[in-house]
Amino acid sequence: MTEKLQPGTIRGELTATGLRFGIVVSRFNSFITDRLLRAALEALEQAGASSEAVEVVRVPGSFELPLASKKLAATGRYDSLIAIGCILRGETAHYDYVCSETARGLQLAQMDTGVPIVFCVLTCDTLEQAIERAGLKGGNQGFDAGLAAVEMARLSRKLADSPAKTALAGKPRRR
Repeated sequence: MTEKLQPGTIRGELTATGLRFGIVVSRFNSFITDRLLRAALEALEQAGASSEAVEVVRVPGSFELPLASKKLAATGRYDSLIAIGCILRGETAHYDYVCSETARGLQLAQMDTGVPIVFCVLTCDTLEQAIERAGLKGGNQGFDAGLAAVEMARLSRKLADSPAKTALAGKPRRR
């Protein structure tokens, strides 16, 4: 089903040529995160990103994703980032804290820097669920994250250049 565009709709395209991407990947549960990373890289390549335009940073676990992502975003070198992790439910409340704070931290990082950070952190009850989301029945969430990073990078560029931004800043619109 194709989406019918409304007048004045601004959207991002899936063309990565000329864009730069950072991918922050958790080493914890690397059996899953490595599969997500491979799929994200494949999506970026299919969208036209060169290997020189992608930098991968490894962190110990998902809890460390927000800080590394914010530091990368703050450099101004990237059009979009992808945060990749896998958090599996255990027998304690640790899972809930790590999930919540990782999501919150990544959201704050993108809001603080203005750089889109795609959330590719699997939060699963079982290893089987994670395996399904990393390439089996349900596709690979890493591939989807790669495409989302391209789309958000393009959309962010358009929004930064839009006449509406100028009007919101209190400046008169150019015609």
